[in-house]
Amino acid sequence: MAQKVKLSTIAETLGLSTATVSLALRDSPLVATVTRDKIKEQARALGYIYNRRAASLRTSRSGIIGVVVHDIMNPFYGEILKAIEAELDRDKQTFILSNHYDSVEKQRDFIETLLQLGGDGVIMSPAIGTPPEDIQLAEDNGMPAILIARSIEGLDVPIFRGDDAYGISLATNHLIGLGHRCIAMVGGTDQTSTGRDRYQGYVNALRKANIEVDPDLRIPGPRSKQGGFEAAVHLLSLPQKPTAVVCWNDLVAIGMMNGIARAGLVPGVDISVTGYDDLEEASIATPALTTVWNGQADVGRSAARALLDKLSGSHEPDGIHLIKPEMRIRQSTGPLRVPA
Repeated sequence: MAQKVKLSTIAETLGLSTATVSLALRDSPLVATVTRDKIKEQARALGYIYNRRAASLRTSRSGIIGVVVHDIMNPFYGEILKAIEAELDRDKQTFILSNHYDSVEKQRDFIETLLQLGGDGVIMSPAIGTPPEDIQLAEDNGMPAILIARSIEGLDVPIFRGDDAYGISLATNHLIGLGHRCIAMVGGTDQTSTGRDRYQGYVNALRKANIEVDPDLRIPGPRSKQGGFEAAVHLLSLPQKPTAVVCWNDLVAIGMMNGIARAGLVPGVDISVTGYDDLEEASIATPALTTVWNGQADVGRSAARALLDKLSGSHEPDGIHLIKPEMRIRQSTGPLRVPA
């Protein structure tokens, strides 16, 4: 078996000290750029592999960050992850990703594995039903946690997410301003802080406009295009069909518009639809989707930066840090159609 290439081998080849080679491979500004590039090129030529385990023994840092979310197939989390990755890359951090699919047990296994690997920290959108003790376990073992998208009561850690109540109120008020009064809400669950806040924003907007909150016009649960499509079938079967729908996210809204179109109606004309998150697909949907920008990139970037700052000795204040949503008005909403 071939022997591993050592730092001393690279140093001898270039006539430099081992300390200089080590600093260059860690991108230290103490080594001139030209010299760093020469050392890295020689390391690649010789097949040198950085020994992370040995480095972690010296620094008490593994350079590994854990990221756990509900489901990376949801573009909402994909956009957050992209921002997290970009921020961690600047600090030469490696991250390990896990989907918990709202399984507390799967999430718990991931945190325990991170602790066994000596993970430096974890960024997580907690699974439904996560007890504060599970996250406190990481904190108590020297692995700081940052939460995103969802909050957990009774836990003192930094939390970054959009202002969900305000964001949904923007969408609901937009529809009210167009003359709609029979407005449904589709998606979400009271089991998460996000679901509770968004529904409360919807209720508050209706009540402020003196519109009765009709429980038959709320369909909790859907989070996908298929869920939105099935919800459209249900809403269109009601004796009093809604003239507008506030959707949990853009995926639900796009599925809703497909269901409306399948029934021979025109989204944005016969029934107005709003989404949430302003995913890339929203602006190119047919019709283009009116939605709420939820600051996914800001959430991911802020969470990663807060964790890196915490690891370097500074401390982001605990508690909720809200990103203020913004309305994106497009073609899927229009004035209430008055029968001739």
